[in-house]
Amino acid sequence: MNPAPQHPGEAERIVRAENPQLDFSRRMSYGDYLQLDAILGAQKPLSPDHNEMLFIVQHQTSELWMKLMLHELGAAIGAIRGDRLPDAFKMLARVSRIMEQLVHAWDVLSTMTPPEYSAIRPYLASSSGFQSWQYRSIEFAMGNKNPAMLAPHAHRPDLHARVAAVFEAPSLYDECLRLLARRGLPVPASHTERDWRQPYVADPGVEAAWLAVYREPARHFDLYQLGEELTDLEDAFRLWRFRHVTTVERVIGFKRGTGGTSGVEYLRRMLEVVLFPEIWSLRTSL
Repeated sequence: MNPAPQHPGEAERIVRAENPQLDFSRRMSYGDYLQLDAILGAQKPLSPDHNEMLFIVQHQTSELWMKLMLHELGAAIGAIRGDRLPDAFKMLARVSRIMEQLVHAWDVLSTMTPPEYSAIRPYLASSSGFQSWQYRSIEFAMGNKNPAMLAPHAHRPDLHARVAAVFEAPSLYDECLRLLARRGLPVPASHTERDWRQPYVADPGVEAAWLAVYREPARHFDLYQLGEELTDLEDAFRLWRFRHVTTVERVIGFKRGTGGTSGVEYLRRMLEVVLFPEIWSLRTSL
């Protein structure tokens, strides 16, 4: 049954009956609070092509999600360092959900066809997501340390300092292993005090420590839950990377990236990076 037609003026009567705040000449509005003038004024296409707006908005929204991700990751690392695991679990779960949002963002960008991207590509010059300092900070915070990745930020000392600080600090996984050691589990000293700038190297002793947790989950329940939070996180991160690869291949094929990498071939190699190796390898031994 179709609803009865609304009487003219009824919509206005409903709104006014709610007595909402309608005058913002002296009050803070929604747009004021969210700084929407700055945010919505930040899309400045360089090409005459209609589709460039999609490209800009998709990447800008991804950077906003990454800002929140860094906020949560940094707090989670601090919580683990301070033995506040319930707080860390909440933050890590949120990071995993953010990554799900970023996976779906690629679904929108994939509506851009190769000819549409080719129309805007010359206007991108050498700019590339490869240069995202927030993405690099996320990778460093999650343990994928590579000193070569500091170089793209050298022209901005302020940003370089922020990325370098994450690069030089213990990663999320490093802090997890230090926590296991504090709980009396046999984590090798080589993995609780080391040069945090070096890439993580898997170790049988670390796997043995995690196995002790997984073989007695009731005894080590919060550490067991921590292991599963790490599993969820890396699972989500892998999906994010994979969706990136397939979207790039769909839009540009095997052209080189605007930032100078080999494009799809480089992104495929990055899929092989494992952030928390013992969390995955221990499953074979259970």
